[in-house]
Amino acid sequence: MRMQEPKPEYLCPTFAHLCIVGIITKVIHLRVKHFLVQTKAELHDTLVKTHAEHLDCVVEVENQIDENANFHRTISMFVDNTATHYLDYLLGGLYSSTTSDLDRTYNTKIHAIEYMLYRIQLSAPRTSGISDSSCFHEGFILKLRMDDNIVGFGEVAPIEIHQEDIIDVEEQLRFLFHRVKDCELDVVPLLRGSFSNWIWTSIGIPPSSIFPCVKCGLEMAILNLLASQRKCRLSEILTGSNPLVRDQSLVEYNQNSSAGIHICALLDSDGTPMEVALAVTKLVDEGFTTVKLKVGRRASPAEDAAVIQKTREVVGYKINIRADANGKWTYKQAIEFGSRVKSLCLQYIEEPVSSVHDLIKFCENSGLPVALDESIDNLKGDPIQKLHQFVHPGIVAVVIKPSVVGGFENAAHIAKWAHMHDKMAIISSAYESSVGLATYIQFAYYVDRQHDLISRLKRYDSWGTVAHGFGTYQWLTEDVSEQKLQILVPPLGDGMGASVEDAHGYLHHLNINDEKIEKTYSEEKLNSYAIEVDGNHFSYVVKVQEAGDCTNDKVVLFLHGFLGTSEDWTPMMKALSPSARVIAVDLPGHGESQILQRDDGNFNQISLTIQSVADLLLKLICDITDGEVVVVGYSMGARIALQMILNENHKISGAVLISGSPGLRHEASRRRRTAIDKSRAQFLLTYGLECFIKTWYSGKMWTSLREHPQFDSLVRTRRKHSNITDLSKVLADSSIGRQKSLWEDLKHLEKPVLIVAGEKDVKFKEIAERMCSETRENGEREADCRSNQELCEMIVVPESGHAVHVENPLPLVRAVRKFLVRLHQP
Repeated sequence: MRMQEPKPEYLCPTFAHLCIVGIITKVIHLRVKHFLVQTKAELHDTLVKTHAEHLDCVVEVENQIDENANFHRTISMFVDNTATHYLDYLLGGLYSSTTSDLDRTYNTKIHAIEYMLYRIQLSAPRTSGISDSSCFHEGFILKLRMDDNIVGFGEVAPIEIHQEDIIDVEEQLRFLFHRVKDCELDVVPLLRGSFSNWIWTSIGIPPSSIFPCVKCGLEMAILNLLASQRKCRLSEILTGSNPLVRDQSLVEYNQNSSAGIHICALLDSDGTPMEVALAVTKLVDEGFTTVKLKVGRRASPAEDAAVIQKTREVVGYKINIRADANGKWTYKQAIEFGSRVKSLCLQYIEEPVSSVHDLIKFCENSGLPVALDESIDNLKGDPIQKLHQFVHPGIVAVVIKPSVVGGFENAAHIAKWAHMHDKMAIISSAYESSVGLATYIQFAYYVDRQHDLISRLKRYDSWGTVAHGFGTYQWLTEDVSEQKLQILVPPLGDGMGASVEDAHGYLHHLNINDEKIEKTYSEEKLNSYAIEVDGNHFSYVVKVQEAGDCTNDKVVLFLHGFLGTSEDWTPMMKALSPSARVIAVDLPGHGESQILQRDDGNFNQISLTIQSVADLLLKLICDITDGEVVVVGYSMGARIALQMILNENHKISGAVLISGSPGLRHEASRRRRTAIDKSRAQFLLTYGLECFIKTWYSGKMWTSLREHPQFDSLVRTRRKHSNITDLSKVLADSSIGRQKSLWEDLKHLEKPVLIVAGEKDVKFKEIAERMCSETRENGEREADCRSNQELCEMIVVPESGHAVHVENPLPLVRAVRKFLVRLHQP
């Protein structure tokens, strides 16, 4: 599938219609009142007013020829530079002589990847924790490497506010690392969809299936890798080909700003009002000009208001105070707080209530400025369409945590929306180490510069200096490196801040402190071997691949579908190997497995039906482990897995059935399907594998798989089967037409099953629903199921069709692990 190029955003219509035509217009009447206007909006309001009040007037539109000319020159250069950049990109660098190094598209490959689990001490428990009193913080440092020792670092550190935990994160990292290694990094880093597009086209994963903090950490590592390769600051990588930001000579852009950002202090504020006030005083003495106080945790809003009151009495009004309620109040409580602090000049109150309806009502009735935080975090899918509900002018700021909203690309979109609606965009950390903080500092600087640009184009006064939410650095008693990230008051003394250059230098010279690292993962090699299993009249030499601790009592056996191999499961096996001993096999007739005749008898005497293959695999399991096994099967493999669990064998503790079926109920349907599969098997023998594969994957069942960016790669692996005679026999013998219907047997199921179907696979989604219904008809028996778990569970995996494990594997990986956990609960 051809990669969709990101659309250039070189000229927004919103900017175009704001241009003021430099014409002096005068309307003169006998009895006149004079009005001077500078914008179209002011002109419109004036004309409406004079018409309504029947006034005679002179309306003068101020002529600003120099400024207008400068404005149009800016727009012209902006468009010209952007058009040149994209023309060069589309034509493969034909005009590279006219573009800078930052504007060229680099084709690079990620050669090595690893992650390090760190554990560092905090000075106090996180303010985000509900009941966690721990003063330790864990996370992962990602390290990507290109040739010539070019390295980029990222960080993934989930905490209480994330939907994912540390185990979920490691699982996804292992899966993604297998896919990312050796990928061409042809991302255009303009934060306009290119990174998400790269995830889909290069890794073959729907971006929405990656946990937000994982996506953020991977994006962070890649952006830092690109900055390292191009020997520039990350903020320059983000700026890309924007001439207004990069060329300081244009229109005297941003003359007065330094390459740095301001930082807001964070205070838990759990002491008495005077104790909090004194703590704020100390922060002000250190150089902070903005402080955020946590509220909504005391017995009443009146007590929180007393803290704000006392702080103002002690500190005065020379600093900005923000309050953060984390949506803990009811509307009535929020209004009470608002009425008590209305005169205390809060910069804003962050998330006073949890309901969007109550939030807007609070803006209408309280008179207090409001900031969004959790409301942004909880937006699913494309946030921009859903942000429309927050355009109310009483909402003055948006707090954006890149690790919660899904990375820098999403954060940049939200920040731009905020700027376009005249709201502050505040970038906030989530207790990351200095690796994350150093990256966020540079990103925040980029966001501030974008704000300046939009303010200039829209011709309104900006909010001035924005203090970003990086006060969590004060919690870092320890860090992942021995280096120190500089957070200090600049020489001019205009507030606590951080330098972009210092942040860049920290990442450029980063040396990880090994004493803070719990473990390191680079790449896991699968153990591959062969086992011979005897069947009737033949032997089955099985290729086995294995990962994980061989002593782990959680054992998972993966069974592929028709035309697949054990290699299909490699990414999932690497993801699950910390949780279980994972094993995958090449089924008879597939991959490197072999069918050997022990006698000189007829080859047709060999039976490769679903039942006979299930019996062979049960023998194999006995050779591999003394314990029980969970069988995970896809399509044909799911039918085998269901047969195994229904054989009432003590070796099978549960099964995951992906796009599987219990067979056909009616004899006529079975005869018809048997004939069809026998004809297909003959077609394979007559015309060969290449022609057969083209015909096989042209069916309706594979519509969504054909649209997958890795479809061509998958087809190439299917062409590697060397013995089409054995393959054709498997197709005929294992036909669903020859399989005994297992629908009635479902009522006698005694072991738990997880049934998985793809959202787009209508046929097998209906089959899965019927299977669950049939199983649950015997609901009284569920109490006999081990650990009293529900006997049958079903999940539908979004953005996938029949080949769930290919099209959207990450939700499947998580579902399998959670199924394992439930099976082994005491």
